Amino acid sequence: MKLLLDENLSDRILPQILDLYPGSAHVKPLALLEADDGDIWNFARENNFTLVSKDSDFHQRGLLFGHPPKFIFLRVGNCPTSLVTELLRDSHQTIAAFIFDPVADILILP
Repeated sequence: MKLLLDENLSDRILPQILDLYPGSAHVKPLALLEADDGDIWNFARENNFTLVSKDSDFHQRGLLFGHPPKFIFLRVGNCPTSLVTELLRDSHQTIAAFIFDPVADILILP
């Protein structure tokens, strides 16, 4: 269950979730920090990531194109990094079920 965290999420989240989501990454070290949404979407699709973002543009893209990649839309607004980390950790079972569901395209949290 590899997650790709978008630039609107702190890269400090990653080390705190890798035990639950091994192989996950943040766009920053992948040279995608200021990439076009389409490039990030394609990277996630081509590399078997589930995209995680607070960006409603990805939500629209998910509705338009479906998966892959699957998309987790975090509707948390401006909040501390610790809250996003806690949400991803606490939602592990929900996220796992979503990722392995062959039909689901988008998961909205919370």
